[in-house]
Amino acid sequence: MSLISNKFKKSDDKKYAVGIALSGGGVRGFAHLGVLKALNEHDIYPEIISGTSAGALAGIFYADGYSPEESFEIFYDNSIFSFTQVSIPNKGFLSMEKVSKILKKTIRAKTFEELKIPLYVAAANLNDGQIVYFHHGSIIDKVIASASIPVLFKPQIIDGKTFVDGGVFDNLPIKPIKDQCKKLIGSHVNPIGKQEDLDSMIKIAERTFHLTVGSHLQEKKEMCDLFIETEELRKYGLFSLDKGHKIFETGYNVTKETLEKNNPL
Repeated sequence: MSLISNKFKKSDDKKYAVGIALSGGGVRGFAHLGVLKALNEHDIYPEIISGTSAGALAGIFYADGYSPEESFEIFYDNSIFSFTQVSIPNKGFLSMEKVSKILKKTIRAKTFEELKIPLYVAAANLNDGQIVYFHHGSIIDKVIASASIPVLFKPQIIDGKTFVDGGVFDNLPIKPIKDQCKKLIGSHVNPIGKQEDLDSMIKIAERTFHLTVGSHLQEKKEMCDLFIETEELRKYGLFSLDKGHKIFETGYNVTKETLEKNNPL
């Protein structure tokens, strides 16, 4: 099957017809897979992907050649968002070791260059205070870095630098791909609204992080040809693993409804 519908004709100055940026959002990242499923059913196959945190996790599976449904089964069956508790905090309360093992077991590509679809992964360089969009070399360590929410997770050391969740600087990384594709899709699974049940340290850290990474969203939304988001995802927390199927269906349904109502692509 062709990775791109004939109705998406490339322009002379853009290498790719359609690109998609996937935001961070913890377990809400299951919605990205539903979004991709709906897009594929409408004969829309992104040719280049960028992702932050949960978006990087969804992105690596899709870029490695897994279908959205296959990716979801791997995520859900392996409880990829069920993190290991660290008893004595040492730069982070939770461990990403389990996620790393799952990626090493299932991802066939060892480097970015071996992926079937180009992928950019956003991570925050704490030493230099800047965002980095990884696109070359080893891949799993960069995806883990992109998903390491500060305080909750231990930072990742890459080439002597300390990296954490890319959402610190860019939770919807459209920058690395917007000039490379004719049409840009943004999938945002981190809607911000009121929250009452702030009754634990993890919930407070999660809420603080979500509010911080929500900046500049409107500006990015306007840069997208198709922006997908639903307030329904607000009711699911960072670790609501048992709601995975509902979250996947939410992403699928909102994308399907959006495309049927008005398809700008």
